[in-house]
Amino acid sequence: QAQLVESGGGLVQHGGSLRLSCTASGFTLDYHGIGWFRQAPGKEREPVSCITYNSDTTYYADSVKGRFTISRDNAKNTVFLQMNRLKPEDTAVYYCYTRRFDRNYWGQGTQVTVSS
Repeated sequence: QAQLVESGGGLVQHGGSLRLSCTASGFTLDYHGIGWFRQAPGKEREPVSCITYNSDTTYYADSVKGRFTISRDNAKNTVFLQMNRLKPEDTAVYYCYTRRFDRNYWGQGTQVTVSS
């Protein structure tokens, strides 16, 4: 069964770092762009970052630009989100996403909590 699985979330202090991973199973990520989204309590899900299948183009939301870095290792079938200088407002559930054969795939999410 094709699915995405996130990992790497946790509790970190203001200014700390975390690295999230999004690993695909049941299919290869080689030909797919991947996006990271987040949803804070009481708020809508919002895009954070995305990367093309060959890593030649990346996108970052203004709120994370300069602090977060997206990358991918196709040999490991995994996309990463390195999050540095975390702020309490980064607290949210983080999801990875891709679209494959006209179907949307979301991971189950990983909680990131940044304490002040």
